[in-house]
Amino acid sequence: MTAGLIVSAARSGSGKTTVMLGLLRCLAEDGLAVQPFKCGPDYIDPAFHRAACGRASFNLDSWAMPMGLLTTQLARADGFALAEGSMGLFDGVAADGETGNGASADIAALTGWPVLLVLDVSGQAQTAAALTLGMAGFRDDVRVAGVILNRVASARHERLCRLAFQARGIPVLGALPRRGDLTIPERHLGLVQAAEHPDLETAIRSYAAFLRAHVDLDAVRAAARGGAVPGTGGRPVPPPGQRIALAQDQAFSFVYPHLLDGWLRQGAEVLTFSPLADQPPPDADVCWLPGGYPELHAGRIAGAARFLDGLRRFAATRPVHGECGGYMVLGRALIDAAGTSHPMAGLLGLVTSYQQRRMHLGYRLARLSDPMPGLPAGTRLRGHEFHYSAILDQPDAALAQVEDADGAAVAETGSRRGRVTGTFFHLIAQAA
Repeated sequence: MTAGLIVSAARSGSGKTTVMLGLLRCLAEDGLAVQPFKCGPDYIDPAFHRAACGRASFNLDSWAMPMGLLTTQLARADGFALAEGSMGLFDGVAADGETGNGASADIAALTGWPVLLVLDVSGQAQTAAALTLGMAGFRDDVRVAGVILNRVASARHERLCRLAFQARGIPVLGALPRRGDLTIPERHLGLVQAAEHPDLETAIRSYAAFLRAHVDLDAVRAAARGGAVPGTGGRPVPPPGQRIALAQDQAFSFVYPHLLDGWLRQGAEVLTFSPLADQPPPDADVCWLPGGYPELHAGRIAGAARFLDGLRRFAATRPVHGECGGYMVLGRALIDAAGTSHPMAGLLGLVTSYQQRRMHLGYRLARLSDPMPGLPAGTRLRGHEFHYSAILDQPDAALAQVEDADGAAVAETGSRRGRVTGTFFHLIAQAA
């Protein structure tokens, strides 16, 4: 197993992503072949990772991915591996998945990669060391290699923190002064997409320069370790067709990199098109509409006559599938935040409203009641759902029986009408 580190924290909002992007750029500039990963089901951060180091970033998920798929992902780490955690280091769901509960700590234990904690020390000093000491001893199979102090208020503040860590034998590998200008814009599903950032390259250069000035990069590199990962390569999700028409633009961008990579490795051809540019699906065996932000572009999508007409013609003879935002566009109408109802493709009877905001967030375990492209009825799938739209009408046949990680049934069962299917969950892997 290649040497690597997990960049994690005690909670969300501590500065993991800023540190991750800065480290990726610094290591790449220093000539390392650095392989980024993202712990958990996030589909926005990997695009930022790629922009920072020039290499595709892949998800590592201990709840949703079987060991074989995790092993396949980890085999990509042919240089220095750097994985960004999600939420806090030990945060996951109550019920274990096939290899864990979804916590970043599971990946640290599996790979042997030590944890580099990013600590927001605003409003505290010596207590940060006490919290870290507790985290360092929480699991015997997870090792904390050191910390980077973030949002340090002054030289005195830094000295107090360092003295406390030194007394407990915890290495401080950097101390980042408080700066309000090094933030990444956010919206309701997290960070804005990398492609929408007003000047991402300038921002990443700023993060890298900031870390070079305040972090011991040699010590970070020296802290990396690796271990042996059990298991062999697993089966990827089969492609939904030989030629796949894939919607790709700012409204349809949430596709897990490992999913596309798996399709391509199995010989499928992916043909992209842009609904926002009013492009119809190209000639293919199946059309796939991923999630994204259609609620922000509902009027434009409703007015994209060539796209909608082409999609309807496509669905008359070939399968079409939509995930989350793509599922909403396949429906009858989408109501935006202002309460305006926009007609969608009408291939399903689904009506959704972003005006009646309600967060839907969590892992999903589904058993298909009917087939969907590439997958027969009865297939068990693991995925993740995250959106704020409310279902006002869902009249079509349920595509699947869907449960959350605790085994409770959820109402977002997906839909099937003829050749058209859709789900609110984003597919990650087949369940065992």
